[in-house]
Amino acid sequence: MAYIRAAIDAGADEYVMKPFDRDTLESKLQIAEDDSPATPPRPLPRILIVDDSAVTRAVMERIVTASGRYVVVASVSTIAAGLAALAREQIDLILLDINLPDTDGLTALPALLAASNAAHVLVVSGALNTGGDVAQQALDAGAIDTLFKPEAGQRITQFSESLLGKIDRLLAVDPAPAAVDEQPPALAIRTPAAVRDAKGVTVPLATAAADYDVVAIGASTGGIHALSELLRAIPAEFRLPILVTQHLPAAFMPYFAAQLAVIGGRPCDVACDRMRVRPGRIIVAPGDAHMRCVRLPDGSAAVRLTDQPSDSGCMPSVDPMLASLADIFGPRVLAIAA
Repeated sequence: MAYIRAAIDAGADEYVMKPFDRDTLESKLQIAEDDSPATPPRPLPRILIVDDSAVTRAVMERIVTASGRYVVVASVSTIAAGLAALAREQIDLILLDINLPDTDGLTALPALLAASNAAHVLVVSGALNTGGDVAQQALDAGAIDTLFKPEAGQRITQFSESLLGKIDRLLAVDPAPAAVDEQPPALAIRTPAAVRDAKGVTVPLATAAADYDVVAIGASTGGIHALSELLRAIPAEFRLPILVTQHLPAAFMPYFAAQLAVIGGRPCDVACDRMRVRPGRIIVAPGDAHMRCVRLPDGSAAVRLTDQPSDSGCMPSVDPMLASLADIFGPRVLAIAA
């Protein structure tokens, strides 16, 4: 029987001796199946809470944690602390207040999206209770949904149900226990094989490098998700320079550029005056100046910054970037609106 002991020592779980009957074999197979390691559980979605009220943070953290479906990675009171948490942690959903002591949530929302690799943002704020267009402003800035904070007299169970219902929907998590062989659906990230240029013409990413000399992308504050999806889809061997004008406060542009570098898999710089436009790099307009381009004697291009008012009234505006690139490269500019 020494060979049986040697087989078990080498890693065998069970054995059966010849000759054997069917019942004996089936019983051994059942033992092996019962002892097989269970499928490791999927990691829980990760949530960041940004709210200046310690009471509200504690309540939301208790609600989220008690569900057993999510983990609260950090709970902080300022935008600065939220950005610091995003630099350390991978976050799937941000619960964001609007009235904050350092920077208001609406102003900071695009920067949080950029720093978080475009996580979902659910705005939970008492400012929504006042009516007006605050909720629409939050959605326009990139929030995926909004929720009123509970008012005096409102039952906490009602708020808890509303909060968890929205989180479940946003993160595609089934609140009911799943069967053993089921897995909750993963968050869908689209990676397009083609994009539409500013004229609505479909341009395959695989052939864009042969037909164009530069890519110019204009995005509003609500366009960060679309911009992130686009940059993820661009293959590593794509070497055209990419210029981006995105509406964000100037103070948040370094965070934004750092995140675009990660998402796009290529260096990204905040534009400064006379910076050269180089292949394989992304340049993003600063938040307090328009980004134009000029032709250099060697045929390449460089950035020139200007704070002259634009026709659109936006700062920065995509118009000066597109007009100057058209002057240099003509029809070989691939212009994309995100």
